[in-house]
Amino acid sequence: MENYMVELEGVSKSFPGVKALNKVNFNLKSGEVLALLGENGAGKSTLMKIISGVYKKDEGHLKLFGQEVEDLTPLKAQELGVSIIHQELNLCPHLTVYQNIFLGREETSRGIMSDKKMKKEASAILKELNIEMDPEEIVGNLSVSKQQMVEIAKALSTDCKVLIMDEPTSALTSKEIEDLFKIIRKLKAEGRGIVYISHKLEELKYIVDRVMILRDGEYITSMMFADTTLEKIIAHMVGREIKEKFPRIHAEKGKKILEVKNLNAGKLVRDVSFDLYEGEIVGIAGLMGAGRTETTRALFGADPVESGTIYLEGKELSIHKPMDAIREGIVLAPEDRKKDGLCTKLSITDNISLPNLDQLCNKFGMVSKSKEKAMTEKTIANLKVRLANAGVDAGSLSGGNQQKIVVGKWLARNSKVVIFDEPTRGIDVAAKVEIYNLMNKLKEEGIGVLFVSSEMPEILGISDRILVMCDGRITKELQRDEATQDLILKYATQFEKKIEDQEAV
Repeated sequence: MENYMVELEGVSKSFPGVKALNKVNFNLKSGEVLALLGENGAGKSTLMKIISGVYKKDEGHLKLFGQEVEDLTPLKAQELGVSIIHQELNLCPHLTVYQNIFLGREETSRGIMSDKKMKKEASAILKELNIEMDPEEIVGNLSVSKQQMVEIAKALSTDCKVLIMDEPTSALTSKEIEDLFKIIRKLKAEGRGIVYISHKLEELKYIVDRVMILRDGEYITSMMFADTTLEKIIAHMVGREIKEKFPRIHAEKGKKILEVKNLNAGKLVRDVSFDLYEGEIVGIAGLMGAGRTETTRALFGADPVESGTIYLEGKELSIHKPMDAIREGIVLAPEDRKKDGLCTKLSITDNISLPNLDQLCNKFGMVSKSKEKAMTEKTIANLKVRLANAGVDAGSLSGGNQQKIVVGKWLARNSKVVIFDEPTRGIDVAAKVEIYNLMNKLKEEGIGVLFVSSEMPEILGISDRILVMCDGRITKELQRDEATQDLILKYATQFEKKIEDQEAV
């Protein structure tokens, strides 16, 4: 019998109205990278939270390093050598990088907390991980990708034996992902066990030894990665074969609905000009920091516009805040759904209702409960949101179902332009297809769709046209038929290459 670092037998866990895990078996060996896969809501995060002491199992057995463990807490799990990087960032934004890394484990000198010692050790950890970052930087001022790297540094600073990574690359650049994979290979060579949860299945071939699949809270199968294919993995995850990962429909291109001229906002939106037509999907591609998200925020009124003009159906708009854009029919599903897209402590019904009160209230300002219920039920049914009931908190949903609510609240409006910023980040293959189908539905209805994505296959697979950004500017517009990954990357680095050429002269 093999000696496992982690072993679970017959583990179950229920929440009100939902059986998250049903008699699941799990094991992890030393020096192994195990991919734990499944759709959103399959039970992956719940299982890992049991192993890391966040949740208590309802039944079953849990062994860590050969010893059965009861009443596991996060602190006890950490002391035993288990560390977890959560899918949703778990940082204190008002604290510095080094303070977050050592939070709860503060270094002392002669009984007094030593900032100097923690800064020095944090610098060493960041350097070892090849992360360029000032340990004294306030975490709330960092980009999402940099915050993700702080989470990784925090987990690895505990010198753990078992490391759980829940969607660690969801907000990382290509270079940061390469650096992370090097770290994973190093940890594996040191004999540590790694559980890797990701919906980016193409990543698995670079690091994974074995695959385990959950579906609807139950164990489905496990196999060596070398002995399977991505198609088989997807079929096991969803219980059926997904024939088309990027469904597209043909729609007649209508009239020009949105026109943007010489838009400037902050440092990362410079003289941006483009058109958007009814019944088309336009993708915005580029590297991290190219100005894609900043452009969408400026259009939505979330960031102040310094100069430029925005026309909707030929009418010049004056957008100073999001409500201005919403009233005109321009809506945004933001990049950071937890921070900007949801009220996680409020119910699903409340989240769908809040931006649509103008449609739900009578002339006395009272919300029509029947209209609210109908809107909520229609949204949940159309998007196939998995939940016990519409009264549960939005924060209790899986990442994919949270994203559906963010999108769904806008689809309840008579919107003319729908902007998606990283709409499929952190959601599974089947849920991604549902989002693409929603985008196609909007396209078919004559609505203009603008979307930002860091997933190159997604940009190439869904877009009718592609705008490539670099250094805050649109460097190229590509038609779907002419676009390739190499061509997009060429224009995504255009200004960087110009600078390199100038320095070489």
